[in-house]
Amino acid sequence: MNKFNRLQVAVTVATGIAVFLILLWRPTVVVYGLQRAGLYASVALPMALVLGIVHIVNLGHGEMMMVAAYITYALARAIGIDPLIALIPTAGAMLILGVVIYKTTIAHTVKGPELNQLILTFGIAMVLGQTVNLIATSQPRKISVGYVSSSMTIGEVSFGTYDFVFVALALASLFGLLWFLKKTRLGKAATAVGQNPQGARIVGIDVQGTYTIVFTISAVLLGIVGSFFMTKFSIFPTVGGAYTMRSFSLVAMAGIGNLPMVVISAVILGIAEAAIQAIPGGGSWAPLMFFGLIIFAILLRSFRESHS
Repeated sequence: MNKFNRLQVAVTVATGIAVFLILLWRPTVVVYGLQRAGLYASVALPMALVLGIVHIVNLGHGEMMMVAAYITYALARAIGIDPLIALIPTAGAMLILGVVIYKTTIAHTVKGPELNQLILTFGIAMVLGQTVNLIATSQPRKISVGYVSSSMTIGEVSFGTYDFVFVALALASLFGLLWFLKKTRLGKAATAVGQNPQGARIVGIDVQGTYTIVFTISAVLLGIVGSFFMTKFSIFPTVGGAYTMRSFSLVAMAGIGNLPMVVISAVILGIAEAAIQAIPGGGSWAPLMFFGLIIFAILLRSFRESHS
């Protein structure tokens, strides 16, 4: 066993021991950490899909989720329907938005320098945020629904249960995307395009069409996540920015194209954040823990690559 493998095993064992000790110390930390991880993974998986196949870092990722949340809010208020029913037309609207954004902007920079792509998607984020700000103002919006406050008690431990919907959503997104990429003809074509666009083009695969479909799938998934997000949290024009950063960090920690590792990374980070916040006065340290673990993961990967 080489040095990296020994280090990897040590990190895995240490993580398992830490989770076990946290469970003994305060079981709700693990519960809320898993719920938090479900939200993070649900938002990060669409970014991982786009980055793994289209090879674009979409800095407007969180803003697209924010737009979806506002669409759901507007439909629920205007028509009087439940937000979770409104996610169906919201997903349809995000499908159209995804196609429009890709065709009018991103498609023209796919072959360009990465800096141009970053500036472009940053501009998309600014346009989406400012447009929503002009239409809806910066006032936070919230719709109260009764089922969000559901709770459960096991022994002496009480906790909210609604947030497990994000865990279910993350798992559904993960297995759905893996099935799509490995079992469907279009998904296999998308995988081939992600690995070798030029080779895929030579064998007759429509690379640009595949990129459009993948980006649109990402937008639809963000539409679904945004609808669920709106039921739980207040929304405002800048709410998506933090989730762009968290999603990018999780993808960087997991490695490009590694969807299962995105979920595993989200679990590690979610529990770590919840553990820090459970310590008196530790709430302000939680973001530091998040990005500190990201730096550690990237250094670990660099160590592996330098010793491979």
